Amino acid sequence: MQFQLTDEFIEQVEQLIATNDGEALKALLNELHFADIAEILHELDTDEATYIVKLLDTEVTSEILIELDEDFRERILDRLTPSEIADELDEMDTDDAADIIAELDDHVQKQVISHIEDEEHAADIVDLLRYDEDTAGGLMAKELVRVKETWTVAGCVREMRRQAENVTRVHSIYVTDKQGKLKGRLSLKDLLTASGKAHISDIYIPKVDYVNVHTEAEEVARIMQKYDLEAIPVVDDEGILVGRITIDDIVDFIKEEAEKDYQMAAGITQDVEADDSIFKLTKARLPWLLIGMLGGLGAASIITGFQSMMTTFPKIIIFVPLIQATAGNVGVQSSAIVVQGLANDTLKGNIITRLLKESLLALVNGIAIALVVLVISHFLFFTTYLESISIGIAIVTVIILAALIGTFVPILLDKKGIDPAVATGPFITTSNDIFGILTYFLIAKMILGF
Repeated sequence: MQFQLTDEFIEQVEQLIATNDGEALKALLNELHFADIAEILHELDTDEATYIVKLLDTEVTSEILIELDEDFRERILDRLTPSEIADELDEMDTDDAADIIAELDDHVQKQVISHIEDEEHAADIVDLLRYDEDTAGGLMAKELVRVKETWTVAGCVREMRRQAENVTRVHSIYVTDKQGKLKGRLSLKDLLTASGKAHISDIYIPKVDYVNVHTEAEEVARIMQKYDLEAIPVVDDEGILVGRITIDDIVDFIKEEAEKDYQMAAGITQDVEADDSIFKLTKARLPWLLIGMLGGLGAASIITGFQSMMTTFPKIIIFVPLIQATAGNVGVQSSAIVVQGLANDTLKGNIITRLLKESLLALVNGIAIALVVLVISHFLFFTTYLESISIGIAIVTVIILAALIGTFVPILLDKKGIDPAVATGPFITTSNDIFGILTYFLIAKMILGF
């Protein structure tokens, strides 16, 4: 039965912590999955959560720490000694340990590493810290099962048993030469059915997908998604097998990137959480709000330049919100599709073809919307025929212009090495507001002959 967190359960945990009844608390929590305990910790204050981390066995708490939000985990780690943190890292896979130790201050990192008992484990963690977090080297774990092509099947099985003790999940068995260069992969079925005297070189599969330590994480995700891989080996510039990336690491990366892109599309320039301080939240949100304000002032200045026309044709001003909303919505739709295509590597064809397609789509949508607006404006707002025609033509033109901007800007940003997600949301809305208003009044001025 799936665990359900209730207020009564949290109260019970808090009461046991308050009375320092560690044995009863351990009995209550030991039957739960580590992800459920992490969920409980998020409902407690930092001191209470730290109490539980120090109470439970490191085999469990090491898994719990991985599940916690980064900011909350940082507050707990601040209350642990370097020796206690080292005990937690000793139980983690190298990739998770490297991620957590990277969150610590430099002087604390050195102290923690010095307290890790397994020297090989500590060296692997230090090695992983050399790589950028958004590369294959930053995502990979050192734990894997590797066999040499010169081994016999019987010797291979004995060595695999030894290596598997340090590997949480054995996704694949990789074959290397004497120098450690990746040669291929080994099928478990072939291994089990082969003669014990046969050599691995006779049964391994030479074809294997792999990535370099410097391959960007987005490219790793694309390869694993395309070939439906549960794990992928990582090699260095000499082709030496140095680690592997598993599907759970890629899922975590994709989730983080999606959250980052979602916030960026909403006009939030930094990675923030709802529980962050007001100062941090303001710092993340204010820049785009100021840009939006400048866009609004720009639109206002454009309207001011056409005051004399509005005096003669006052009903024209009624449709300004419609023009702005339509331009913004169309631009966001177009940019969202392009950004998604760029992220998934499904955006095919050259930019001219893409712009022509969006123009045609915008023309069809624009004509449909314009016809509806023509009827409503004339019979509900009693505009003249020329005014209605001006509004209709302006809507079609603005929709086409917004679609082109929404398509072109993300592609341009991507080619310049800038995250195209920044093109959605406030950026597109603000720019289309300004261009939309300007286009609307210019068309109205030409048709109305003012």
